[in-house]
Amino acid sequence: MIQPVVNKEKTSESLDRRFSVAPMMDWTDKHCRYFHRALSRQALLYTEMVTTGALVHGDKDRFLQHDAVEYPLALQLGGHDDKDLAFCASLAEERGYQEVNLNVGCPSDRVQNGRIGACLMAEPQTVANAVKSMKEKVSIPVTVKHRIGINGRESWQELVDFVGTVAEAGCDTFIVHARIAVLEGLSPKENRDVPPLKPDWVYELKTQFPALSISINGGIKTFEEIDHHLKHVDGVMLGREAYQNPYLLSEVDGRLYGCQKTTLSRFDVIEKMIPYIESELSKGTWLSHITRHMLGLYHGEPGGRRFRRYISENAHKSGAGVDVLLEAVRQVESL
Repeated sequence: MIQPVVNKEKTSESLDRRFSVAPMMDWTDKHCRYFHRALSRQALLYTEMVTTGALVHGDKDRFLQHDAVEYPLALQLGGHDDKDLAFCASLAEERGYQEVNLNVGCPSDRVQNGRIGACLMAEPQTVANAVKSMKEKVSIPVTVKHRIGINGRESWQELVDFVGTVAEAGCDTFIVHARIAVLEGLSPKENRDVPPLKPDWVYELKTQFPALSISINGGIKTFEEIDHHLKHVDGVMLGREAYQNPYLLSEVDGRLYGCQKTTLSRFDVIEKMIPYIESELSKGTWLSHITRHMLGLYHGEPGGRRFRRYISENAHKSGAGVDVLLEAVRQVESL
C-alpha cells in the first residue's frame, strides 16, 4: 500500500467540490473508494463515517487506513465532543486526508444514542463548538454535512439559524441533504426516500449565504440533474446512484472538470482494478469484499444481471481470484 502523506497543496481554496461521492456506511470503504477512483480522478471521495470513540479508544490504523491514490479524500467523523473531534481531526490531517467532515445528517437510532448525526441539528451551538475546536487544531478544511431539518425543527428559519451559527464558528462549507430527517418512526432507509426533497431550500441557502460553499445531496441520478443543480449551488454530492450505477462516474472528469475526454470502457475499469485486487488477495482479503462494490458496473446494460449473479455466486468462495471477475466480464461480452 502507498504510504499516505499530508498533501499540503490541497487547501480549502483549491479543493474542488463540484462533484463528490457521499460517505455511506458499509459502502464507501477503501475498496469502494479505490474502485471509484479508477472511474474518476477528479471526484472528491469520502470515507464511511468513523466515530470519535473508534479513534480515541480503538484501532486508529484500521479506521484511518487508505491509499494515497484515493486522493482527494475526506474523512467523515461522527461525534459531538469538541475535544475528541479536534483530536480526531488532527489524526486525519496527520494521515493525509484533505478534509474533515462532521456528520450531522445520519438519522439512525444507534448514532442518536451517542449524540451523533442528525439529532445534532437541535444543538447548533454544539456543532459550532466542535467546528471551532477542529479548525483551531488543523489547517485542512472542516466541513459539515447535514439535513434541511429534523422533525420538530423543520422551519426555514431554524435551518438558517443552524447554518448561520455554525458558519460564525468558522465553517465555510456545508453539504446539505435536501430532506428533513425523521428521528422517530422511520428507518435510515426510509429517511432516504420518504421525507420529500426540497432542493429549493438548498438553493435559497446559497442566496442567503453567498460567501459559503453550498453543495446539494439527495436523490440525484443524472447529469441533467447535476447540471441543473450547479446553476444554483457550488457542488453536487451523489450517494446511492454513484454506488449502484458507478459507471456514471466515468463521465465526471470530462463533463464537469473539462478534462480531455477519453473513452473509458467498463473493461478498462476492470483492468485498472486487477493489480489492486491481486495485491489485496495476497494480504488475505476475500475477493467478495472488493467485488461487492463492482456489481453495478454493468448497470442497465445487456448482461448486467448475469454479471452480478456470477460474481455474487462465486466471489465469496475460498480461493476465488481475479478469474471470477474476468469470467463474469466474458459472460457479458459474449452477448
